[in-house]
Amino acid sequence: MRLNPKPVPIDLTDDEIRTAVADATVAPLLCAVAQLTGDQSILHDDLRPDMTKIFEPNAGYSDEQLGRARALSADALIRYRDGGCHAAPEPAGAALRTLIDFIGGATVDDDYVPLLTEELALEGEDRRAPTWTKSDVAPDRDFRVAIIGAGMSGIVAAHRLAQAGIRFVIFEKNSEVGGTWWENTYPGCRVDIANHFYSYSFAQTNEWPGFFSTQQVLLDYFRTCVDELGLREHIQLSTEVLHADLDESTQQWHVCVRHGDGREETHVVDAVVSAVGQLNRPKMPDIAGIDRFEGEWFHSARWNHAVDLTGKRVGIIGTGASAAQFIPVVAEEAARTTIFQRTPPWLLPVENYMDDVPATLRTLLRHVPDYGRWDRLWVFWRTHESLLKMAEVDPEWDGGELSVSEANQVLRDLFSMYYQLMFADRPDLVAKALPQYPPIAKRVVLDNGIYVTTLRRDDVELVTDAIAEITEKGVRTVDGVDHVFDVLIYGTGFEASKFLTPMQMTGVGGADLHERWHGDARAYLGITVPDFPNLFLMYGPNTNIVINGSIIYFSECEAHFVVESIRMLLERGARSMAPTTKVHDAYNERVDAGNRSMAWGVSKVSSWYKNEFGRVAQNWPFSLLEYWQQTRTPDPDDYVLR
Repeated sequence: MRLNPKPVPIDLTDDEIRTAVADATVAPLLCAVAQLTGDQSILHDDLRPDMTKIFEPNAGYSDEQLGRARALSADALIRYRDGGCHAAPEPAGAALRTLIDFIGGATVDDDYVPLLTEELALEGEDRRAPTWTKSDVAPDRDFRVAIIGAGMSGIVAAHRLAQAGIRFVIFEKNSEVGGTWWENTYPGCRVDIANHFYSYSFAQTNEWPGFFSTQQVLLDYFRTCVDELGLREHIQLSTEVLHADLDESTQQWHVCVRHGDGREETHVVDAVVSAVGQLNRPKMPDIAGIDRFEGEWFHSARWNHAVDLTGKRVGIIGTGASAAQFIPVVAEEAARTTIFQRTPPWLLPVENYMDDVPATLRTLLRHVPDYGRWDRLWVFWRTHESLLKMAEVDPEWDGGELSVSEANQVLRDLFSMYYQLMFADRPDLVAKALPQYPPIAKRVVLDNGIYVTTLRRDDVELVTDAIAEITEKGVRTVDGVDHVFDVLIYGTGFEASKFLTPMQMTGVGGADLHERWHGDARAYLGITVPDFPNLFLMYGPNTNIVINGSIIYFSECEAHFVVESIRMLLERGARSMAPTTKVHDAYNERVDAGNRSMAWGVSKVSSWYKNEFGRVAQNWPFSLLEYWQQTRTPDPDDYVLR
């Protein structure tokens, strides 16, 4: 898999060029071609995307507009070919602003322009790279960082530290990099964010085989990033961090690790970056008799591939995002599949969810590689605010427990049409599968029709009666029915709110991080914690996005903040930094208030977004722009510097 490819000279016929653009999304297509050729005359005003129609087929473009946009793009590429394939200089200033305003559908607010320019990273330029190095700032001072985890967020943190010339070591408990994409190998596992968006801005590739990649493809991508960025030599695999303790006299951390051979070792470092993620510890449900079942049973995150499901009676507990992916595969193999549903998911129909990228689009990407970057920006822009607004609570709206605003009700009506259409002749399934809570209150599940089709199978049963207990032979529901199985599979999610477990972290005055949190994890910007100097969290509390972005975006913001925090320490000659309690508490009060104004905060539906106290400990309730702005530069007044 190649990262940041350059355009290949066009050697196609006119007809081949016209075919190559036939499957492209027109807004990013026009921008990408205008950028490559320098011909901005193809950006006709009436071809700007209408952001009020982005949920309509083809984002509201008429057939005439689609045809004209593709014809304009093809003609420009033909002229480019005939002129010798000389790419125009990378657009800047007014030229770049014209392109950004076009894909934004209108004049984009000035505050967004630098953010969107970073996201674009045209021609592979890494606009988020540190603008400094340690040799420039503090050449004589030693500074070493321990990164815990070599998954998505650990990789970007390591890359930024390497660019700044900071020494670091990565401890990874698994035998390979990739984090969740190494651990989750259940059948059907894939990402639910478009590839061009679920990837690093600085490491784009046009070699995605599908629009939404499978687990193996994503694992290959992160492995490629580790190798091409030169990070593998810094990683200690099969090495688990047991505890980290602050030495207050030196303001350094003593990190105790256990290697695969059982040997324990302590590393002394100046800072610790926790990149362990949120969705890495499987959650087993609190059901009586869970260990009594005599057949094979396992959690989806620890899939037992040695168990042959062919011809078996399989019970599946859970209908969340992972379950919705593996249920159709299991149903194809099993003799009979019974699904136990506590809460039905909202399904978002995505026609190309499991489709391969067509050959025509591969051809376009080979010759116009920045089409992928403009497509990435198109996804970013059309979801960043509009979908978030649909989750905002209107205090004057009387939607009961079904919707939280007029916009949310519109979304509910749109989503409900899918259920009514797919289960038109099955009112029993409509009654069971249609959620009775507001859209966006839980994670939305993408479906190209395979999940609803599976529920319609004669050999599949959807059970909504609560589970009373697990028996030796299967599951007993509260109605007294015994369901007999050969295999039980738990698709019950993760211990998302148990941040940093099972590691122990000891800070100032012997403070234990988990005792301090007491099950209610909080951090300033989701990154730093009072009394735990130089401890930085990636994907920490309240940094999860629900429907308006990619978690990789947040990780890039966090990695930038970590590197800039180290810069502040080096420039000021300080040993450590930790946020003041006042700043930390005020920040969390605002985040809590923000979450209480969103569908996922007010709805009573069960969700992994909330911790055991009912507080939303996962989600960021504000705009993507605001988080980017807050993580640009640490304010020394917010911190205790030692």
